[in-house]
Amino acid sequence: MMLIECPWCGPRDQSEFRCGGEAHIVRPTDSEGMSDAEWADYVFMRKNPKGIHHERWFHAHGCRRWFNMTRDTVSDRILAVYKVGETSPVGDGAAAEAGAEASK
Repeated sequence: MMLIECPWCGPRDQSEFRCGGEAHIVRPTDSEGMSDAEWADYVFMRKNPKGIHHERWFHAHGCRRWFNMTRDTVSDRILAVYKVGETSPVGDGAAAEAGAEASK
């Protein structure tokens, strides 16, 4: 069991949540001018890193709000939970690794 800290409801069991994929994907401003290959890249291609990953999550069986999570995909450890529109306090993988080393 993994506890996820909802920004509005507090810690809840992971069964209450649904992952919505990669966070911070910006919709193209000129989608009509994009080629099929460019549009397919925007719609389908996502990062799948081994390590630090920023994800969107939905509290389906709670407040029904979206939020972002920074998670280490290797250890499944949650590094940060933050509201949509905010920046991850963890940043990229290098920053998270430095923080993990400092806490040892």
